[in-house]
Amino acid sequence: QVQVVESGGGLVQPGGSLRLSCTAPGFTSNSCGMNWYRQAAGKQREWVSSIRIDGITTYADSVKGRFTISKDKAKDTVYLQMNSLKPEDTAMYSCNNPLCGYWGQGTQVTVSS
Repeated sequence: QVQVVESGGGLVQPGGSLRLSCTAPGFTSNSCGMNWYRQAAGKQREWVSSIRIDGITTYADSVKGRFTISKDKAKDTVYLQMNSLKPEDTAMYSCNNPLCGYWGQGTQVTVSS
């Protein structure tokens, strides 16, 4: 198991933007993709987005067109650019790949006026 480091969360007004980062040592050299999940208070964890080793990206319908996942191979870092944020995007966001043994504790995103 390798712990990743997420950052970039915070408080933002509706309509605003944030960029989350997930640094996962060695994940590109290990031929791993990465996933972003989120969990709001009192709700089940929800898959948000994934990026495969070949760069193919997928998104949950709830964030499609607003969120963009990308990666920087040189930095072993995955990003989640979040635009047009809504109050319902408020959650703890974490990145992981259980198949490759990567897990993170998350970074809090709060969308509120």
